[in-house]
Amino acid sequence: MSDKFGRNDLCWCGSGRKYKKCHFFIDEQIEIYRLRGYEVPHRKLLKTKQQIEGIRESGKRNIALLNFIENYVVDGVSTEEIDQLIFEKTKELGGIPADLHYEGYPKSSCISINDVVCHGIPSERVFLQDGDIVNIDVSTIYKGFFSDSSRMFCVGSVSAEKQKLVNIAKECVELGIEQVKPWTFLGDIGQAVNDHAKNNGYSVVKEIGGHGIGVQFHEDPWVGYVTKRGTGMLLVPGLVFTVEPMINMGKANIVADTSDNWAIYTVDGKPSAQWEKTVLVTETGHEVLAY
Repeated sequence: MSDKFGRNDLCWCGSGRKYKKCHFFIDEQIEIYRLRGYEVPHRKLLKTKQQIEGIRESGKRNIALLNFIENYVVDGVSTEEIDQLIFEKTKELGGIPADLHYEGYPKSSCISINDVVCHGIPSERVFLQDGDIVNIDVSTIYKGFFSDSSRMFCVGSVSAEKQKLVNIAKECVELGIEQVKPWTFLGDIGQAVNDHAKNNGYSVVKEIGGHGIGVQFHEDPWVGYVTKRGTGMLLVPGLVFTVEPMINMGKANIVADTSDNWAIYTVDGKPSAQWEKTVLVTETGHEVLAY
């Protein structure tokens, strides 16, 4: 990578700084790992300072959306009502719901209840009930930049069994994010997530994972959670991606709803829980941009 730019040339990232004072060291390190046979990110995946600031601003609005909607997650409310509130609040914040019309998706959010693993479509016929656990996943476009995060909500009085699942799923995300630091690997995240889930008697969905994000809704890399430490893409400053493992109370097997081609369910009908955060790899560790 580095031989394409002179040390005193302006850096390829558009920062206006000399290459030697900007991406020279990072490019040199990437090349060392590439020559050793590791998977390394393409330069286009590394976000510039300006792009990171744009994603950060988008993330602030995504966080505000989830903070706002918490008071409306109550027994008796329809998921359509929640989705409409999210749509209106997103507009009020100056954003656009990234979910809406993405690959034909019809709503502004994904609302997944109990055994719905992900991509639950809001509906005027689906009402939250006391004892439900609910994942609300929102994604925001703000001035052309994307962010994505989700949280679990407990409706009324949930069982101790469901509460534990929600708590452990959150711990899995936090442990995974602790692994995010430069010159380590995506597989480190998956190992931490999978170990903690299994140690608590749960399983991790294999087929669905996190994704790069920022200038598009879904970018490389794909982030799996049944991986091994020291494998997968090299983590490099400037990478932005989501950490969002789906933790099942029962088996990891999932099935798609053939009636809408979006919602994903556990095969055994047992509950699933998921938290999602957007994370930036920094020069010294990581920064959570949306949660």
